[in-house]
Amino acid sequence: MDDTQTTFFIGHHEPKRLLPVTSNNLHDAHALNYDMLTCPITTPYFHTRVLSKLSTHLPNVSSTSSIDLGSSTNASPIVIEPLTPLDSPLSPDEVTSQLIGVISPWIDLASPDPVIADISIQVLKLELAYAAFCGITYVLVPGPRMRTSADDGSGLVQFGRAILDGLTLGPWMSLYIWMPLIDHSDDDTEDIGDLSPFARQQFTGQADNSTRRLDLFGTWEAWSTIRSICKYSSRLSVAVALPKLLPPVPIQSRWYSEPVRILTLDSSIFSKNGKGYPVLTKAHQALISRFMRHKNPPWLLLSNVGSIPSTTNGVSPLADSTAYPTLAEASGYKDPVPHLSYLRNLQNRQPPPSLIEKFGAGYQDYLQAPLQPLTVNLESITYEVFEKDPVKYDWYERAIARALTDWGTQRKPASGIDGRIVVAVVGAGRGPLVTRALKAAESVGIDVDLWALEKNPNAYVLLQRHNDTIWNRRVSLVKSDMRTWRGPVRYDDTKRLSQMLTNAEPSNTNPTYTGSVDTDSTYLLATAARKATHYKIDIIISELLGSFGDNELSPECLDGVQHLLNPIHGISIPTSYTAYISPIAAPKLYADINNSMVQTTPRAAEIPYVVMLNAIDHLSTSAASRVPPTPDNVSSTTPHPTSSTPDPPQSPLSAHPPNPALPQPYSKAHITGKRRAESSTESALKRASSISAPPAPVPTILPTWTFQHPNSSLSPSPPAANTHNTRHSVLHFPIPNRGLCHGLAGYFECVLYHSTASMPTTKKNAAEPYLASPSVVLSTNPNTMPALSPDMMSWFPLFFPLKQAVWFPDDSEAVVTMWRKEDARKVWYEWKIDAFMKIGKKGRVRLGGSEIHSSEEEGCLM
Repeated sequence: MDDTQTTFFIGHHEPKRLLPVTSNNLHDAHALNYDMLTCPITTPYFHTRVLSKLSTHLPNVSSTSSIDLGSSTNASPIVIEPLTPLDSPLSPDEVTSQLIGVISPWIDLASPDPVIADISIQVLKLELAYAAFCGITYVLVPGPRMRTSADDGSGLVQFGRAILDGLTLGPWMSLYIWMPLIDHSDDDTEDIGDLSPFARQQFTGQADNSTRRLDLFGTWEAWSTIRSICKYSSRLSVAVALPKLLPPVPIQSRWYSEPVRILTLDSSIFSKNGKGYPVLTKAHQALISRFMRHKNPPWLLLSNVGSIPSTTNGVSPLADSTAYPTLAEASGYKDPVPHLSYLRNLQNRQPPPSLIEKFGAGYQDYLQAPLQPLTVNLESITYEVFEKDPVKYDWYERAIARALTDWGTQRKPASGIDGRIVVAVVGAGRGPLVTRALKAAESVGIDVDLWALEKNPNAYVLLQRHNDTIWNRRVSLVKSDMRTWRGPVRYDDTKRLSQMLTNAEPSNTNPTYTGSVDTDSTYLLATAARKATHYKIDIIISELLGSFGDNELSPECLDGVQHLLNPIHGISIPTSYTAYISPIAAPKLYADINNSMVQTTPRAAEIPYVVMLNAIDHLSTSAASRVPPTPDNVSSTTPHPTSSTPDPPQSPLSAHPPNPALPQPYSKAHITGKRRAESSTESALKRASSISAPPAPVPTILPTWTFQHPNSSLSPSPPAANTHNTRHSVLHFPIPNRGLCHGLAGYFECVLYHSTASMPTTKKNAAEPYLASPSVVLSTNPNTMPALSPDMMSWFPLFFPLKQAVWFPDDSEAVVTMWRKEDARKVWYEWKIDAFMKIGKKGRVRLGGSEIHSSEEEGCLM
């Protein structure tokens, strides 16, 4: 199997399973190509025992107020006796350890009646404790009944508290809260034997479901409350049941950011194609494909699709190749597992991973500390990773070629003593930019005086070797920090000295002073050194940008070398870069930082991290633009204050690699109500299968600040202080839908070079607009990257975390305040997020916010 091919984990769930799962059942499931099975932890006998206990005691409880557990007086709760052999089909064996346990769906942990809630909690604890004893490591817990927990939220708190206790019963057991994708009152059906109808009216009151409206984010908010109560436990995840008609994209995107470990597909969400086989709409296919982009993609659980057929002699009819059917037999063959076969077919039709996904395999949502290139000499492997990005260096080569062409076209005087254009690569590393500079000069037919500067002594050794073997000694190498370098130098007597030393007869191993100024090598070397002539640089080239543009001290480094640049015509590549931010929901990153990293690094929540963001949701969005961004309609030079802009997964039975996915559509059926939608289900399904999905909302990504090079405000001498590189910004983000903000995503756009000459029109330029643009731009901004520098992979975004997540209600506003601070030794960032609710046309009220976070202790050293 191809390593990049997607493989789905697919399980079978039978809600009314009455018999224990045996090794034969498990073998049948494997033979039919299922990966896992579910099993109830307790039997109908246990259910009957609990109902009998409740019906016996409830009349006495109802007549005695002191018995109510919700009162302030002592109570005498109904006690459920421990499990007996008749109460559970499970036992500690090899089969049990490969099953997903299912908590009894008839309990009601969020019941407003304290007696019903207490019995439910007892059942939960009994089942979890026994499942952990038997070796079950994954347990499905039916989520709260939204009908009984939607008023004051006390039911959700009660549910979350029960789950928090349940997590302590099995240290190796993971709990999956089983929630619908969206909340709707019609989904709260009650089966015979459920405990919720036994809740007494004095606690439930008169329910008025007629006024209850559809709450698209209600289910997610319920899950968020439970997860917060359980302190973002790594052993608590969510299983999402997909509806027949999918909600708008923002709800789907929110769930995409959550730790969804299982997607359940009931048989009712499938429709029949022309041949009578079950199929999913394109909307469902797209949603599943998108979830498969996760590093650990969710499992798929088929529900209510019939029992698993028994195999003959332990061999599946699908896999038996000992006898070939006749044509008549083949035409009459009926697939015993059509829903499973459809999902396997969908698996085979998944697109291959993109170049970026291949490059970042294993790094999704993985926190990395930013580099400290000024104080730490990078290893060769670090340079090598960056050099694998073909886009960045292709763009640099285009920028250099255009700069050289413009220089010659505009007849600018060069700074070289011999009339050549002087080019310096500062921070050359292993030399990729040096190679590209030479190629660019050759492509435009201009001879350059090329210098390469590197402070890393280990990389400098490799540069010298490249100069001998690759560059044909066309590059002048210097080992120095760019901030202390005195610039290119020419020794006036170099040529004459070289000729004299070559023609001289060797007399001694060490040269001695003879008194002759014409033959003494020591004197010639000394006088040549005294006759050194320093000259300016015409074009400075650097690759000092970090994930936020300036976070690896590019401004400080380039300021230190700017005094060597041609003061009139000098060019810096890059010429400017702008940092961008956007508030995001990132529960996985938040949990990793606040639950794990703070144990070893107390200030872990005040450190910006380099992350390949994947399981996130942009909280601030706007309607999708129908016009794709191009270099001509995207401003990348100056900010506009109001613009928006491989660990394998684990399965109980097997392991498969992750996979990418597609954008996802939405259905408008929920907006007008479920009943109306169901009356036209067939036509809605046909439309969903044939109409292309509307574009997803565009994230609002705003510019914070910009740095330009050369900096016209600097004096001709090296800067004595760095206060001119401090920055401050206040940005306003509209938040259309409620959510929790866990931090800020940081991006950048960089103009390598802006040409004043018009670009020729060619067929290739028409197909790739960035080639025709006068600006050569690198971008990690997801709104502009596809148009400006597609498939670039040198930089992951920067994540600014929060110690405490900030809640935003619907139609609120996030105000983000950021600072770039410095002292004589280092540079650091500070950030703060506040939530506001608009009142009237101009008024607003502050709802809360974060404290000021500061990375000063982990700042970038100068």
